Amino acid sequence: MSALIAATGLQRDYEIGRGVFAKPYLLHAVAEATFAVEPGKTLAIVGESGCGKSTLARMLTMIEPPSGGDLAIDGIDVSAGRHNDLKALRATVQIVFQNPYGSLNPRQKIGAILEEPLKINTRLAPSEREERARKMLAEVGLRPEHFGRYPHMFSGGQRQRIAIARALMLEPKILMLDEPVSALDVSIQAQILNLLADLQERRGLTYVFISHALAVVRHVADDVMVMYLGRGVEIAPTEVLFTAPRHPYTQALLAATPVADPDRRGQRVRLKGELPSPFNPPKGCAFHPRCPFANDRCRTELPQMLPAGPTVVACHGVEEGRIPAIPVAAPLDATVTAL
Repeated sequence: MSALIAATGLQRDYEIGRGVFAKPYLLHAVAEATFAVEPGKTLAIVGESGCGKSTLARMLTMIEPPSGGDLAIDGIDVSAGRHNDLKALRATVQIVFQNPYGSLNPRQKIGAILEEPLKINTRLAPSEREERARKMLAEVGLRPEHFGRYPHMFSGGQRQRIAIARALMLEPKILMLDEPVSALDVSIQAQILNLLADLQERRGLTYVFISHALAVVRHVADDVMVMYLGRGVEIAPTEVLFTAPRHPYTQALLAATPVADPDRRGQRVRLKGELPSPFNPPKGCAFHPRCPFANDRCRTELPQMLPAGPTVVACHGVEEGRIPAIPVAAPLDATVTAL
């Protein structure tokens, strides 16, 4: 099966000014990201704040162009930047934002919010737009009388349902989910995740799911990509990554997640130091100042993403056989138990 999303060496750089006479900083927000997502599957992207997850999401939704590398969506070369190609893909990829309180226009009624993508991108008659909007409202679990109400009249979970409905109005193949449940209460999170699972099954959707909640990621994702300081450091099938993580950063990330069971224990992984500045990343492996396994090669040579069994990992220690897969207690939280 050919990949619906295929990225090779994808990059996004920003120039950050330092004053009138000073040379600007070059910030590598995303550096050489390589991954693929098959139709109907879910790729989760995890990592600390500032690692490049949201920047990658903006490139995949064509909000921002790549600075380098190759990106193909549904067989179309996005990195070439051809206007007609990008316009054709607008309906193919849609995004659901993190904050349901800020992603909806407070001055528009819900019906107008849902009809707006059709009004801009199609030539449907007003009656046809309204019919499709009302059907979509029902599909995400909202009632007919909600059609004429304003966003402030809804709870956070209902607003996120509206945001999902709006993203689906153009019948996309891909949904970019940028922390879609992090602003919601735990019980509401479970409802939204179940809704997303049902929609994926009914519509054959492909998801790119950005989240900090590793327990949620384990529940919803087929594959996981771990990012650190703008680079992918590990990609693996979900169960493989959660039961036998290879990269020291992945091991630390999973070990730091609370486990809601006193009888379940995993190996504790301690990190030293703080996250380096993205304006002045360390030479060699960016993780080496915090890594307990780092050696001289790690401090001078940038590791490449190489296969290690079912995992693809960027780590000299794994390549040299110095770092084994360390069992980590699987994270579990109330959201997952409620699903």
